[in-house]
Amino acid sequence: MHIRAIQAARASRALISCAVVALIQLAGCATNRPDPAAEAAASTALGLAQAIEFRTDAGPIDEAPEAGDALTLGDAVRRAATTDPGLQAALARVRIAMADADQARLLPNPVLNFVLRWGPGSPQIEVSLAQDLIQAFKIPRQSSAADNRLRQSAADAVTVALDTVADVQERYVAVQTLESLVPVLVERRELLDKLVATARARLEAQEGTRSDLTTLEAQRVELDVDIAEARRQLQEERLRLARLIGEPSGLAAWRVDPWTAPTLASTVEARWIDAGLQNRPEVQSVAWTLAALGDDAALARLLPWEGLGVGIDAQRDGDWTVGPSVSTPIPVFDTGQARRARVTAEQIEARHNLTLAKRKVVEEVRVAFQSLAASAANLNRVQSELIPLQQQRRQQAEDAYRAGQTDVTALFLAEQDLRAARAKAIEVEQQMSVALVRLQRAVGGPGVAATLGESTPTTPPAPPTVPVS
Repeated sequence: MHIRAIQAARASRALISCAVVALIQLAGCATNRPDPAAEAAASTALGLAQAIEFRTDAGPIDEAPEAGDALTLGDAVRRAATTDPGLQAALARVRIAMADADQARLLPNPVLNFVLRWGPGSPQIEVSLAQDLIQAFKIPRQSSAADNRLRQSAADAVTVALDTVADVQERYVAVQTLESLVPVLVERRELLDKLVATARARLEAQEGTRSDLTTLEAQRVELDVDIAEARRQLQEERLRLARLIGEPSGLAAWRVDPWTAPTLASTVEARWIDAGLQNRPEVQSVAWTLAALGDDAALARLLPWEGLGVGIDAQRDGDWTVGPSVSTPIPVFDTGQARRARVTAEQIEARHNLTLAKRKVVEEVRVAFQSLAASAANLNRVQSELIPLQQQRRQQAEDAYRAGQTDVTALFLAEQDLRAARAKAIEVEQQMSVALVRLQRAVGGPGVAATLGESTPTTPPAPPTVPVS
């Protein structure tokens, strides 16, 4: 009996050694966790010179203000990208995905069972050490799925960065526009004051009509409303911009850059579409989700055998007896068909979402591209045709007034229409700038848009191509 016990113990030790080696080999099949470098990817997409830093502590309500009273568009973008709490939260979610990827690579802990029974005779002792074998088999696929979801979270963080900066750019353009528009409206108001004074004088001299005076007074009140509304919008846009750059309680009284005409890195629409399909993080996110679901589908095949384990049992009832043990489920009721059907449906959904995301990219690129081209043509029409015609009309009215052919009212009206044409030019300028911001956002950020002017634009690695089946 003693010899048999020794042989059984040796066989058990050999079985345990083989199981341990197999588990170590399974764990080694999982590659090292990838580093998606979400901060660097976001900085590249935004065209920033330095990588965005991840903050472990929450920032203050108001960041420390920078020296100077000027705020350039580049400074606004940089300050928003480096202080936005929404982007920092997205980067924290990347860290959560990193932890999940590390967890997916760990072997499950072995389970030790110890039973002590008292009764007649000597106490009975049972000891077993078991290891979940299926969980170990799942490590390579689990780690692959976790890695793909990590890449997905990094793409989502880039999406948050792009949305934040696009919002900053549009708010900055709005401030630029209103800063230029308010003085033009004020000048029109001053001209209307002169028109009202002239109409009143003509009425008192019985050379004009009450209707002319009332019409001009009504126009003046309408213009007062427009000026007040423009100033309200200007203050509102400044406060929104202050919040985006991390100074919600600041005075928001900085000087902004004067408006400059946007330029396209490339005038070929197809290049913008290709760049959007290759670089948009929304497309990459769905692609990585689809890749992770492919790993989930492989894991679903092991579901019926969930809980399969091997181990060694030892029992003492006078003498020790030792031997290997295997515990396995019997797939009678749950064969994993429901889980496999769910994963299949999720894959179908993800494929449709991928097509939807790509179609949206094409749509957004084309709409922004055409809007920018149309706005540029419209601005050229205003600057080269409308404003010169209004200037010519104003000159003709002045010549007629100096020759004594008309009164000053015609001159004032011509000047008023000239100011209105210049206000229209400012509005079209805003449309151009907003269209450019949206075009840059549609292709994946200002950094990507800048590469379209190069002969060989650089693009990030393409997301995985997942089989349909």
